[in-house]
Amino acid sequence: MTFTESIRTCFSKYADFKGCATKSELWWWVLFVFITTIALGIISDKLSAVFSVATLLPYFAVVTRRLHDTDRSGWFQLWAIIPVIGWILLIYWCVQESKSPNRFA
Repeated sequence: MTFTESIRTCFSKYADFKGCATKSELWWWVLFVFITTIALGIISDKLSAVFSVATLLPYFAVVTRRLHDTDRSGWFQLWAIIPVIGWILLIYWCVQESKSPNRFA
């Protein structure tokens, strides 16, 4: 999946927590949100905050679909509440290869 396809997919599946997402879909989305937030932060902190809030739901949705692709529940995102260890664990799960027969496909 390309950069623009990923952004288009994540916005079209704004609050869709069903199905699966490829690694490229997730990581291109993360890059888009990161770069755009920084660019908007240079222009205006308020604009950056509005963008961050507007992309929070699709961010959770794409991570949930990515976890589904690795045959895990989207609720595993709650591990991110635990500083450092939870973040590392969540990143580890998101970079794993897809599990072909999974219960979420």
